[in-house]
Amino acid sequence: MVQLYNLHPFGSQQVVPCKLEPERFCGGGRDALFVAAGCKVEAFAVTGQELCQPRCAFSTLGRVLCLAYSEAGDYLAAIEEKNKATFLRAYVNWRSKRTENCRVCIRMVGHNVEAPFSDTYKDQMSIIEMPLSEAPLCISCCPVKGDLLVGCTNKLVLFSLKYQIINEEFSILDFERSLIIHIDNIIPVEISFCIGYVALMSDLEVLILKLESDPKNGESVNHQPHKTNNPMRQTEDVSHETLQLESDDFVICQKPMELLGEKSSQSGVSVTLESTGLADEKTKYYHVQHLLYKRFAPDISFCVFSDDVKLHSLQLLPIYQTGSLTSGRKKLSQEKELLSLFCFFSLPHVGYLYMVVKSVELMSVYQYPEKSQQAVLTPQFLHVIASNNLQCFTVRCSAAAAREEDPYVDTTLKVDYSNTYKTAKTQSCIHLLSEAHLLVRAALMDANQLEPGEKAELLEAFKESCGHLGDCYSRLDTQYSHLALPYYKMSGLSMAEVLTRADWVLEDGSQKYERGLIFYINHSLYENLDEELSEELAAKVVQMFHVAEPKQLPHILCSPSMKNINPLTAMSYLSKLDTSGFSSILVTLTKAAMALKMGDLDMHRNEMKSHPEMKLVCGFILEPRLLIQQRKGQIVPTELAAHLKDTQPGLLVASVLGLQKNNKIGIEEADSFFKVLCGKDEDIIPQLLVDLWEAQLVAGLPDVVLQELFFKLTSQYIWRLSKRQPPDTIPLRTSEDLINACSHYGLIYPWVNVLISSDSLADKSYTEDLSKLQSLICGPSFDIASIIPFLEPLSEDTIAGLSVHVLCQTRLKEYEQCIDTLLERCPEAIIPYANHELKEENRTLWWKKLLPELCHRIKCGGEKGQLYLSSLKETLSVVAVELELRDFLNVLPEDGTAAFFLPYLLYCSRKKSLT
Repeated sequence: MVQLYNLHPFGSQQVVPCKLEPERFCGGGRDALFVAAGCKVEAFAVTGQELCQPRCAFSTLGRVLCLAYSEAGDYLAAIEEKNKATFLRAYVNWRSKRTENCRVCIRMVGHNVEAPFSDTYKDQMSIIEMPLSEAPLCISCCPVKGDLLVGCTNKLVLFSLKYQIINEEFSILDFERSLIIHIDNIIPVEISFCIGYVALMSDLEVLILKLESDPKNGESVNHQPHKTNNPMRQTEDVSHETLQLESDDFVICQKPMELLGEKSSQSGVSVTLESTGLADEKTKYYHVQHLLYKRFAPDISFCVFSDDVKLHSLQLLPIYQTGSLTSGRKKLSQEKELLSLFCFFSLPHVGYLYMVVKSVELMSVYQYPEKSQQAVLTPQFLHVIASNNLQCFTVRCSAAAAREEDPYVDTTLKVDYSNTYKTAKTQSCIHLLSEAHLLVRAALMDANQLEPGEKAELLEAFKESCGHLGDCYSRLDTQYSHLALPYYKMSGLSMAEVLTRADWVLEDGSQKYERGLIFYINHSLYENLDEELSEELAAKVVQMFHVAEPKQLPHILCSPSMKNINPLTAMSYLSKLDTSGFSSILVTLTKAAMALKMGDLDMHRNEMKSHPEMKLVCGFILEPRLLIQQRKGQIVPTELAAHLKDTQPGLLVASVLGLQKNNKIGIEEADSFFKVLCGKDEDIIPQLLVDLWEAQLVAGLPDVVLQELFFKLTSQYIWRLSKRQPPDTIPLRTSEDLINACSHYGLIYPWVNVLISSDSLADKSYTEDLSKLQSLICGPSFDIASIIPFLEPLSEDTIAGLSVHVLCQTRLKEYEQCIDTLLERCPEAIIPYANHELKEENRTLWWKKLLPELCHRIKCGGEKGQLYLSSLKETLSVVAVELELRDFLNVLPEDGTAAFFLPYLLYCSRKKSLT
């Protein structure tokens, strides 16, 4: 987790009283600061009573170009310039220089000091001059061993720190030039050195190497240059003449590149080791290992290389444990065991942090909001000097190093660490808590390798650290206060436990509720938690939101967790709300719900009458929990919903439909809601749910599958008709209402009405279901084939069943079968049926099917003979109009009475002249 601090974790700010304008500066361990100006270096105290007071000052050979301090050996190294020449010098025993005029000893590196001069060296500063064949460009001191690495053009020179033992009581610091690292194709601008790890940086390139001290395959010390393999050297070498030729007309830029581990040896950078130390040197480097090569592309948009594309602030940061290293009777230095090593470097607008021990990996990328000038990495923070201010980012170096050292580190103790800062309200303490939390999380990543008891202990430690972080973010009023929610969730704390541990009262006795706590409670109450707050805590939550977030108060009161709130308390706070700034309808509905809870029906009715029904629907859309809640994964209708079912069912159906339109409730949830509300079993459909389905068809919901909705309605209509079961409540819409309001309900065919009217014994209680079913079948959208398998319970023995079956057969164009059925069951409906259905391409059925059938049935006789005879006359009138005389004669029966057919024949013969 990377965070940018607006406030910095510094205890104070002090001003150093320099005599001249500072040109270079560097830290001098834990207690000193070096400032170079002109040809002088001043040392200032940074601890104790003499804070920021001068400790000593000494003159340099010339203007200081670069400073580096080594805590190991307590010396200061400097690159100085005089008369356009550069020099490298080390200032040792500088703490003995009390005044500027004190004597100073100047000696060459490696100069043997004889015993008679030992007393003079004890109490005076020494300057060690280190001559080089090439001008030094940059320097770096190893923070562990104190060795000095010097960067020159195309090479690095390593000076190993050592001590000349003068006698048993006295030794002096010295250096030995032990190694030269020849590097082609990179001119170092900055370098960093730490226990054999070398990082060097040019304007746009970074190379990290590791100097190995163990000889491979038993090879002996080689005092001649040792060259690394360079497979890409030939591909990247370009002759000087070609470069000169191309540079006259082109800007040549190499592509960006990042090579990690062994692949970095293919960077095209040649590295050669040349040992220059003595044969008895303790630490010798035999070969080099490439760890990282990264190359950036310059910005060529202006065809000029500007400072905006140059790297800066190269740094190797070690994390280690310390022990004592002694020689004889005297303690000489601290032995430091390296746990992990990190490398940082930066472009003006972005910084990169790599881990380079055991494996090389990118840990973090830091985006700066403005251009950076310099950056310094510490185990906990990254400090960046930007154009206008100082910025501070958190880093994970300490946590990563501890995890790397011991995967099973005692993280229950990193919780004790958290307890120390659990009441703090600063960004720094949040960072410390975060570091402890990261260690716990890292240990849990390999939980499969833990014993059950250890895993349980780690999980408990993890939850406890999450709780501390949740507390911290809930108290801190920053842009990251929302992090209180996830940390409290991971802690496993209940909402009641969080509220109990919250710090309500400030030092002055006033109450303040920070954004983090409000954010957590607000989101928790929106979730379907199976936790009910006590009356006391619920009242506290209402008070909190009345002060901090009054607009959320109606929503808060609708949460299932607030079930135990005293309705009188809720009403008192709701009455104080100023509804001018937000929706008053929501407050009205919440008041109505609370009035119902109190049993005050008059107040409830007054609140519900204060707005028109459509506005009430909008209010329910704003807060669905006024009607529908979830507890333990089950749909639970509210008391208000149950009351509306009995008093305003239309409003209830319209509100649930509005919730569906606005994706506040799903189709299955709505179905379950009405079944639970009406107390019906899963297989029994209440009329209110049928009302909802009909309303969905009328509204044309885009998410509702149309044929599935048709199936639900027709199944319910058919079930009621087959069982002769009337609706449990009065339907909200009649069939006429649906036909007028919805295009899916069609006008019922006229012949159906004739068919239904023939049944004088029809039950009026279910005629509406029959009419709605017939209307759906007559509509343009219904898939008739899908309903046929479900018509079996609806017997054709009844006129209602017969009408549905004939309707479906007609829609499937099975006209001949329908004619036979109607002639058998209801001959009075056959002519209206034929007039409506036998048109256009089906008109031939008048004389091919209907006329022969009527003649046959009349010949057979029976009680329906008169109905058949009347239908035959109507049929002959139609056929006489449609056919020519010859065709008409051909369709008449051969054994018919001529006198009966003569009028129709005469009309057929005369129609042409009449026309």
